[in-house]
Amino acid sequence: MNFDPTQFDDLTRRQLITNIARGVLGVSVLPLLDRVSSAADPKPVAKGTATARGKAQKIVYLMMTGAQSQIDTWDPKPKSKYQGETQAIQTKVAGVQLGEHFKSLAGIADKFAVVRSLNTTTADHQQARYLLETSYKMIATTKHPGMGSWVQKSLGRIHKQLPPVVHVGEGQGPGYLGAAFAPVPIGDPSKGLQNTKSPDYLKNEMFDKRMKLSESFDASFRAKAKNAKVNGYDDLYREAISLLRSQDLKAFDISTESQEQKDAYGTTRFGQGCLLARRLIENDVRYVQVSFGSWDHHNEIFDNLPRLASELDKVVSTLITDLQKRGLLDSTLVVLCTEFGRTPRISSTTGRDHHPAAFSAMMCGGGIKGGQVYGKSDGDAFYVEDNGIQPADLNATIAKALNIPFDKEIYSPDGRPFTLANGGKAVDKLLS
Repeated sequence: MNFDPTQFDDLTRRQLITNIARGVLGVSVLPLLDRVSSAADPKPVAKGTATARGKAQKIVYLMMTGAQSQIDTWDPKPKSKYQGETQAIQTKVAGVQLGEHFKSLAGIADKFAVVRSLNTTTADHQQARYLLETSYKMIATTKHPGMGSWVQKSLGRIHKQLPPVVHVGEGQGPGYLGAAFAPVPIGDPSKGLQNTKSPDYLKNEMFDKRMKLSESFDASFRAKAKNAKVNGYDDLYREAISLLRSQDLKAFDISTESQEQKDAYGTTRFGQGCLLARRLIENDVRYVQVSFGSWDHHNEIFDNLPRLASELDKVVSTLITDLQKRGLLDSTLVVLCTEFGRTPRISSTTGRDHHPAAFSAMMCGGGIKGGQVYGKSDGDAFYVEDNGIQPADLNATIAKALNIPFDKEIYSPDGRPFTLANGGKAVDKLLS
């Protein structure tokens, strides 16, 4: 049968190679093949080696999915008739208040900056998260890369074997950057990176023989396929196998943490996700995103929000303090954000509805000047009154803290130019 391998699309190539691996090798490396960085990455930086880039070298991005209420968390309005049952408390920083459920964060408010002037015109959850993570509106013709993939593309990896980008929970993929820049997904942080062990009967020697057999099967295919994406899968296999055999995989195992640390972060999925994030950052993973959902409080917000807000308070304050104690906070940017805010007006179901006109974020660590509030909403946290910023501006600020050129153009496979911030401007007042 005659065929032209250059006519296969990427998914077909991946399916073909993956099926060969499954059948011949006797072990599935699929969870890693499309996500471990290939030779197309920038040159790796040796573990523990400082680089000449900006102050922040790594990032923990905390995504509050569901749209967090700004007036009950980061932007309370104690004089507003819409404040409701959530009271405001004073923080360590004079004149700065937070919602009453953020008691621990209030005690370390000098370490982070609060942004109270984010706004968009997008009130759909999926589209707003897409905009927040990519700087672009969702369109049918192009899939844009998320922040993690941009960071990997711009800065490369630090650790030679561990993946540079990890998502604990949901998050945007690599878009047009391709599989080499796809985040490694972790569904359950207590289980870490799964599907990494070969069957007991498959020893390394037998595995290597099967790999050689697999290479012989697709040798003619690779010879005909001049596409770099196809040839790059040889590198993906080698790196995936190296990772599978690496002792550094223990970075994904939070069970090795002390009981004191486990108790500090808690047993919730968000707590364990942030504990895993700290372990990965400590082991030179470049970017870790942790999602925390259930903020979509259309109903009974004063019954449902306190538990979530108290959990966030405990976990995030522990993460910041832990990073600082280990000497990692100065080189790690911590960002907490949500897709949009919620209406100050309380609904007939004692909830707050979708509200993109004003919402908040928190930034901490490397590259950020702590102990400040940037921007201002009106007396009801309904509209932005001063220093309004868009998601693209937030992303430009993140990029500048990492010393990434956010206005540098790269081209999608169809030749269209894109930038990380899509015209957004960095907020210099937030930067140290």
